[in-house]
Amino acid sequence: MTEQLRLMAVHAHPDDESSKGAATMAMYVAQGVEVLVATCTGGERGSVLNPKLQGKPEIEENIHEVRRKEMDRAREILGVEQAWLGFVDSGLPEGDPLPPLPEGCFALQEVEAAAEPLVRLIREFKPQVITTYDENGGYPHPDHIMTHKITMHAFDAAGDPDAYPQAGEPWQPLKLYYNHGFPMGRIRALHAYLSEHGHDSPYGEWIAGWEKSGRTEREITTRVECADYFPTRDAALIAHATQIDPDGPWFRVPLDVQREVWPTEDYELARSLVDTDLPESDLFAGLRAVSLAGEPK
Repeated sequence: MTEQLRLMAVHAHPDDESSKGAATMAMYVAQGVEVLVATCTGGERGSVLNPKLQGKPEIEENIHEVRRKEMDRAREILGVEQAWLGFVDSGLPEGDPLPPLPEGCFALQEVEAAAEPLVRLIREFKPQVITTYDENGGYPHPDHIMTHKITMHAFDAAGDPDAYPQAGEPWQPLKLYYNHGFPMGRIRALHAYLSEHGHDSPYGEWIAGWEKSGRTEREITTRVECADYFPTRDAALIAHATQIDPDGPWFRVPLDVQREVWPTEDYELARSLVDTDLPESDLFAGLRAVSLAGEPK
C-alpha cells in the first residue's frame, strides 16, 4: 500500500452511522484506515424513541445538544473522525396527505448549494471511497434522500477544478457505495434460523410487509466480513440512548447467531473509476495501491 487509505461515510442524522456500516468502519479503523463520518443534520426533529427516556424535559427540550453528545460517544467507540455539515433536520412527515416540510430544513435545500460543504470536506479529507444511501434513501426519509442527492453531486464535483473553486483543491474519490443495512436476504436468513431453533423472531412482520409492498431486492456487490466488530457496532448504537432501547427488538438476536448466519455488512457499488471484479469483499478492492494524486496506478 503506497498511500494512506481513507473512507468517508455520509449520513443524514446522528445514529445513522451506527446502524449502517458501523462494524465495517470499526474494522477498517483497526486496520489503519482513516475513517470520517459526515453527518448532514443535527437530528433536531428526531423523536425520543427510547421509552426509558421519553417524557424527560431535560432531554426533549435540549434534543440537539443531547444528540450531539451521543454522537461524540459513538464516534469514540467506533474510532472514527466525524464532521457536521450543519443542516437542519427535516423530520419525518406523517399523515395523509403528508404535511409540508419545515421551512429551511435540509430536504428543501437546492442540491447544488447543499453539496458545497460536502465538496469542501471531501477535498480536505481526500477519501478514495465514499458510502451513502441509494436514491430511495435506504428508506424514504426526506433527509436520507437528500443525503443521496448531495453525495452523488459532490462525488463528481469534488474532482472538477471548475466546480466550487472556493472550496479547496480538487480531489476525485474513486468509488462510491450504497449501504445495504437491512437486506432482505439477511432478514430472511435470521428469521429462518431463529424459527428453526425454536426462538421468537422479530422479523415476521417485517418480511410480511416487504412481501406485501412488492419491492424488489437491490443487488449486493460487496460483502465485508466484519462480524468481530458487531459488538463495537452495538456499543456505538447504544450510545445514541435517545434513539435506541438496549432492551428492544434491535438487540433481540444474539451476536453469536448473527455471526454464524450473516457475518457481513453489505454494499452496492454505485460508481467506480477503477477496475474491480464483482463480487467484492473489500470496499478498497482495486485501490490497495494508488498514487498520491488520487489516481489508480
